[in-house]
Parts: sequence; C-alpha cells; structure tokens
Amino acid sequence: MQKTTMLKKEKAMSDRKWYEIDATGLVLGKLAVEVANILRGKNKPSFTPNVDCGDYVIVRNASKVVLTGNKAEKEKWYTHSQYIGGLRTRTGKEMITNYSVELVTTAVKGMLPKNRLAKDMLKKLTVYSDQGKAHEAQKPIKFEIRGKK
Repeated sequence: MQKTTMLKKEKAMSDRKWYEIDATGLVLGKLAVEVANILRGKNKPSFTPNVDCGDYVIVRNASKVVLTGNKAEKEKWYTHSQYIGGLRTRTGKEMITNYSVELVTTAVKGMLPKNRLAKDMLKKLTVYSDQGKAHEAQKPIKFEIRGKK
C-alpha cells in the first residue's frame, strides 16, 4: 500500500509551470473555476490543501468573455471608495467593455479559498484585456477550456 505524501513548500515552488488561456467566447464562471483550480494546484496529483502548490496563469482576451442569460443588462457590480457617496454601480456590459481585467480577476478571487494562501495564489494570475505579447520568455503552455459559447 502506498502512503500519501504531503508536499513541502520548497518542492511546490520549484515545480511551477506557466499556463496561457484564451478567454474568447468563454463563459465567465467556467473560466473562473478552471483558473482557480490551476492557481490552487488541484489539477496536480501532488495537491496539498495547506501549501500553495499551484501554477501561474495568463488570461488573454478578457474583453471577449461572455456573460450568460441577461446578466449583461440586469446584473450590477458594486464598488465603494470608502468615502461618503462613493458607491459605484456598473452593469455587466460596462464591466466587459471597460473593466474586463477587473471582472475576470474578481471572479477568480471569489473562487479561491478565503484563507492566508489566497493572496499568494492571486498574485500568480495575470489578465490582459487583449492579445498581449508579454510573458513569451516563460514559454506558457496553451490550456484549452471546453464550453465555449
């Protein structure tokens, strides 16, 4: 019988890879789930919940992500500046056209666990609203997500 091994932090940091995801035509929630699983390391056989063993993720074309149903017109996203009268309300269509990076980042942050590791996991996420050419030196692996709309 084989024993279960717990991954050490040093070993997890040395085994990190870079993944690249094209968000064109993907549903926001499905994209966020897949990205959060990669950031957390749940796609690896050596997953350890108390260690940040996830990989780096680059999301390109965030402005081409899709909201299902009538979320683009009806649902509202709220932010507050912590000053009196500082509440900002934005629709889904406005979020996709003007704030797509913030939209994807917030969706992924909501899928991550609410603990001390979440901040470090979110630092490994890079989101571009268009097809940027950065991170070519890391030689990212293309990651395909099924479920394009």
